[in-house]
Amino acid sequence: MPELIHLGELPVQVFRKKIKNLHLSVLPPDGRVRISVPLKYSLEKIKGYAATKLPWIRQQQRKLQGQERESVHRYVERESHYMWGRRYLLKLIQTDGSPHVSLKAKSINLYHRPGSTEQRRGEILEEWYRECLKEAVVPLLEKWEKRIGVKCAGFHIQRMRTKWGSCSPQRGTIRLNSELARKPKPCLEYLVVHELIHLIEPTHNARFRTLLDKHLPSWKNRKKTLNSLPVRHEKWGY
Repeated sequence: MPELIHLGELPVQVFRKKIKNLHLSVLPPDGRVRISVPLKYSLEKIKGYAATKLPWIRQQQRKLQGQERESVHRYVERESHYMWGRRYLLKLIQTDGSPHVSLKAKSINLYHRPGSTEQRRGEILEEWYRECLKEAVVPLLEKWEKRIGVKCAGFHIQRMRTKWGSCSPQRGTIRLNSELARKPKPCLEYLVVHELIHLIEPTHNARFRTLLDKHLPSWKNRKKTLNSLPVRHEKWGY
């Protein structure tokens, strides 16, 4: 369980971990503040550090509050959904067979059992997004492993609340947010390159940025595009 400190009226969750440095995060969608700290740091020292970052925290919270959001999805006929950055209309088709999804020129066709619930239709669509993302990631890994000179031991796709991806250098694996299937493919490529470079350099230091500049000079524009796109606002499961 996290500890809690306050900077005036601003609550900050504190997580103690086996790490060397402090890591401060302002989390979407509501701007919650979390700080990961080494195990033996005192709360006084943590609070002092967080206080020095207060202007940055407020700036990040304003960005999140101003970010455009998609409407709450109810998985109904002609509802807007995105695939690889393009908008489609949802088409619901009842079937006695296995539920599945297919992508057409202007629609995402969701085949579902009669009487299916809103949540069940959402689960069917989410599983389809994950499978599409898996298919897109495989050739990107093959391309960039050769260029960067690394080998990824495996990758996982999952819903992630606070980040687009993560890397475990010790295991040689990466994780990618299933939401990336909704974003333009250049954004996905940026995330794959970003996480593969973490297999060489685990932190976001100067060496890491130099490697990104070398292998993907357009990474800053791709990152900016990704972070400027509307974020989802779900009432369940996210």
